[in-house]
Amino acid sequence: MKIGNKTIGGKNPCFIIAELSANHNGNLDVAIETIRAAKRTGADAIKLQTYTPDTLTINCDNEHFRIEGGTLWDGKTLYELYGEAYTPWEWHEQLFKVAEEEGLICFSSPFDFTAVDFLEKLNVPAYKIASFEIQDIPLIAYAASKGKPIIMSTGIAEEEDIKLAVETCRKEGNNDIILLKCTSSYPAPLELANLKTIPDLKSRFGVEVGFSDHTYGSLAPTIATSLGAKVIEKHFILDKSIGGPDADFSLDVAEFTEMVNRVRDTEKLLGTVSYDLAEKVKKNRKFARSLFIVEDVRKGDKLTSENIRSIRPGYGLHPKFLNQILGSTFSKEIKKGTPLSQEDFI
Repeated sequence: MKIGNKTIGGKNPCFIIAELSANHNGNLDVAIETIRAAKRTGADAIKLQTYTPDTLTINCDNEHFRIEGGTLWDGKTLYELYGEAYTPWEWHEQLFKVAEEEGLICFSSPFDFTAVDFLEKLNVPAYKIASFEIQDIPLIAYAASKGKPIIMSTGIAEEEDIKLAVETCRKEGNNDIILLKCTSSYPAPLELANLKTIPDLKSRFGVEVGFSDHTYGSLAPTIATSLGAKVIEKHFILDKSIGGPDADFSLDVAEFTEMVNRVRDTEKLLGTVSYDLAEKVKKNRKFARSLFIVEDVRKGDKLTSENIRSIRPGYGLHPKFLNQILGSTFSKEIKKGTPLSQEDFI
């Protein structure tokens, strides 16, 4: 499948998404500069989130709506958190334009039907369904009906949730589906990552796969790439001193650049299944073992384990012939240090 000008899957490079999320901290200029900085890190795309507090929840402060449980946001209500974190819709057109100027693909996570309708007007190339929306089957169906690639995080999903979400897309005639392994904990402990799930998602559901990461650092995305992730999504912030709800587990410019470089180096290391030798390696075959004459010999002498040995370098006869030729007769006088050839004995 293609997202913008990038082809996802197969032998194509990993599609790396910088998640803007709340990391503008309510400042349009910061959002714009964050997009420009994302390009400098080597990211392929910048992703927004399209919601308002009222499209996600209601303004209520009873026990159902207060955040508790050891999160970064304990003590706030959902409405308060989303009021701090949302990206104003009136910014979107300008942010999409800046991304286009920078050569970055820009798309978003819609959180209700009105967000999908709004994003359609901006001609988004894909939709991202957030982890907590994977049970919103009507939203998934509506986004999938637009015929664009659907990326879905699985952070709170059990197997049946994932199966239903994938089937929902396919019922809409949309088979361009990417599932992202994700742990919905902020930050996510390493022991909860379970990255071995990535190849299983691909085989179990027959889709492209990736990783949406909330761990610290760039180790997890690197390992995810080695396990077959074709999409990496990571929260990106211009400078952690900006603060904000997601700053703690986001990567800054230097860190995100390092992550991109590690992912690209991992892709180089993985390469392809091949038993062919590169020319650079072939040249070093001369340092392999081969059969050499290790004592001066005369015509008529027998080939023995004392005058013939398998040693480096590799200019002589292949060592596999050693046992076959012992006991043969030298056909001429030869000096020590001469590589053995078929013409040297009878």
